Order: sequence, then C-alpha cells, then structure tokens
Amino acid sequence: MRFTRRHPLLTAVLLCALAVLAARPADGDGDHAPGHGSASGVGAEVAQLYEEAAATERYEAGRREADRQRAKARRLEERLDRERRELAGLHEDLGRLASSQYRDGGGLPLTAHMLLAHDPEELMRGQRVVRQAEVSLDKAVGLSERAEARLAGDEARAAAAWKRLEARNTELATLRQGIERKLEAARWKLQGEADSSVAAGACRGAVRLDQPETRFTTSWVAPVETYELSASYGSGGARWAHRHTGQDFAVPIGTPVRAVGAGKVVRVSCGGAFGVEIVVRHAGGYYTQYAHLAAVAVDQGERVATGQWIGQSGTSGNSTGPHLHFEVRVTPEMGSAVDPVPWLARREVPLG
Repeated sequence: MRFTRRHPLLTAVLLCALAVLAARPADGDGDHAPGHGSASGVGAEVAQLYEEAAATERYEAGRREADRQRAKARRLEERLDRERRELAGLHEDLGRLASSQYRDGGGLPLTAHMLLAHDPEELMRGQRVVRQAEVSLDKAVGLSERAEARLAGDEARAAAAWKRLEARNTELATLRQGIERKLEAARWKLQGEADSSVAAGACRGAVRLDQPETRFTTSWVAPVETYELSASYGSGGARWAHRHTGQDFAVPIGTPVRAVGAGKVVRVSCGGAFGVEIVVRHAGGYYTQYAHLAAVAVDQGERVATGQWIGQSGTSGNSTGPHLHFEVRVTPEMGSAVDPVPWLARREVPLG
C-alpha cells in the first residue's frame, strides 16, 4: 500500500537548478574524503540552471497574478449579476407606472378631463398625482438608461479581464512546460554523473546547496519534505537478499534530502548496492543512512543540523527507480537496522 503526504515545496526546481551537474571527480579512491569541495569548470551549465530557477520564480509570480485576476473577474461577474437584477426591477417599475397612467386616462387632454369631471378639485388633485407619476416615470427611465450603460461598461470590462486571464494562463502553461522539459533533462544529467561515480567507485565533490531559510523548532524531521511512502522495513522483494532494511520514499531525482536530526557525517561513499550514500551519527548511539542519492552536499566528518540539506535523491546503485532509501541503525554498518517508522514516530515525526 502507498501512502501520500504533500507539503508545499516551491524550491524543487531551484534545487535541480543548484545541482552541480559537472563536479569533477575527486582525487583518491573509494569513500569521499574530508575537504573535497565542489568542483568548477561548468560555468555555462550553472548559468543555464540559474536562469531556469529565475524562470520558476517568474512562473510562480505569474500564477499569483493570474489568481488575483481571476478573483477580480469573479467580483465583476458578481457586480454584473446585481446590476442585472436592479435593471430588471427598474423595468418592472416602468411597466407599472405606464399601466397606471393608462388606467388614469393619461392620454386625454386636461380640458376634456375637466368637462367630464364631477368634482374639478378632485380632478386637479388627480392631475397632480399624474404629474408626480410622470416625474417618477422620467426618473425611472433615466435610472434605467444609466444602469444599462453601466452594465454594458462592466460587461466589457469583465470580458476584457477574462480575456487577459486566458492569455496569461496560456503564457504560464507554456513557461511551465519549458521549465519541466529543462528540469527533466537536468535531473537525468545529474543522475548520469552519479552513475559514473558509482561505476568508478569514487565520489565527486560535495554540491554546496543554498540552504532553505526554514528554522526548525523540533529536534527531528522527516528525511524529505514531499514524498510517497513505497517499500517499507521488513518487506520482501527479489532485489533484497533477505528483507528490506529501511523505508523508501518515492521522490523525483534531485529532491532535497534532509538530515533527520543533528549529528556528524561519518560516511560519504559511492559504489555497491546503495549507490551514492551518506551515514550520519546522532546523539544516543543511533545512525541514519540516506542511499541511492544523485548528489551529496556534505563532506565526511562534517557536522549537520536538523533539517539541513545533505544531498539530493536519485536512483543510483541497486535501484529500480527514483527514491530515497532511509535507514536507522545502531552501528554505522549495514545489518544493524531497526524499523525507521516507529523510531521517527517516537521522536514526534509521524510518516504517512
């Protein structure tokens, strides 16, 4: 069974934009040694990815503006509905006034009325009522004409607002498609470099990511912010010698991977079934492992804070698709894993 948990993460594209896609292989062999920084010589690629990040920001700003335009257009539509109802009421008033004049003989000259009247004073009072009715009728006609003009103007403005909104949505959709195409290409280029590192058994330099401004008030967090839970601890599978030793988080290549708690990086290595992996030691004697990565953002021996981005997810090593393999261990070595879901739950980090 797959469980889904969603959180807003507008930095996903920015993350891939900051992924150093051409970090040169570090000197040495095997495990990543302390002091190896990010490599250089890829200015053109980095510039292109920064441009992609800027495009993402423009898309988000445009999406917010489109939401504002949509709300404005809806307010115009509500105003038009009110004006249409008012205009219909004015038309009903005009009809009643016209009928009243017709019933009162509004079409006869005043002299004829006086000749036919039994009481001239009553007739004059009636005529004053008729004149007041005529004034009311003229006023109602004027209100109706102004309401019709206002309605026509508001209808034109509402139509223009919806037209602008439609054009903006089309522009945003095109922009987003372009970003997604570039992002997909960047993700697989990043993964290709990870695969090369695994094949060579030598890690590249750490990718120094711009850390998010989020300040965590808790001591522990989930290893990724947006995820779907896939293979769980203890489950069976043809790709594992015995039982699955961790919890998998199905996430796209390049997703930020976070240290679940404060600690010290005791291993950064490439090669083998886990591909690119990081192991962090925490207070209390526990270790956490983050495997099948596409890139690392820390060096061996470095101290990390809760929620710090320490790498990017991928599908390196013995992996069937993009995901993060997360383990909790009592030693830094495989074979000492415990179920990470209740372990995190006891630290007030529920998953699912």
